[in-house]
Amino acid sequence: MVGNDILSQVPELRPSLTRRTARDVIADKLMSLIATGVLGAGDELPGERELAAALDVSRETVRGAIQALSARGIVEVSQGSRTRVSNVDLTHVPVTIAAPSAIDSYDLGSVHAARLLIELKVVGDAAERIGEAELARLESSLAAQQVANSDPIRFLICDREFHVTIYRACGNPLLADFVTDLYTYMMEHRRYAMARPGAIAASYADHVAIVEALRARDRTAVVASFKAHLERIHDTTREMLEGRGS
Repeated sequence: MVGNDILSQVPELRPSLTRRTARDVIADKLMSLIATGVLGAGDELPGERELAAALDVSRETVRGAIQALSARGIVEVSQGSRTRVSNVDLTHVPVTIAAPSAIDSYDLGSVHAARLLIELKVVGDAAERIGEAELARLESSLAAQQVANSDPIRFLICDREFHVTIYRACGNPLLADFVTDLYTYMMEHRRYAMARPGAIAASYADHVAIVEALRARDRTAVVASFKAHLERIHDTTREMLEGRGS
């Protein structure tokens, strides 16, 4: 009986074992941006060229991902105009381990303390393990971030790729996923925080310092640079939350 129960579940497990295409990966990333509030209902997606640069893939891959999301009703594609996010609620969809709504249920201080405890360990390990391919991706991300210096949405798309690339380099996929979930905390508010004058430039400068430390494989410098970056994120998020609550 137990054997039959297990076999009955095989068809449900099979999709998770199928090979995922680059289009599928990018579609999932775009869904994560919607789920976490970087992109909201009615927002226009950046153009294919801008998305391809931010996500470090080809325009054809981006186009395929958008078509897949359009078929599911997640985005609306109109001839002659930018693709828009449909009026859908994806906050229940897990980004990696947890759904954004679950992460957002915690207070800012708790999330910040968790990030300091776990994320600094993760990026420290990444400093010792990161390879040339990951460093090249980070350099490409910096170039895309520099071009997006007046567009908070485009910058945050680049920002997520930048952070996740570093997390993945730590060598522990579970920790990388957990930290990625923490990164998504109150992303909708951070989108508005990044629209403040000088916010993008400050984050970009932090990122440059982080990449320099990673390239030197200097664990101490990477941890120090990331700590300063996390403190900046905490402070700007707190200011935004306090401003909206007043």
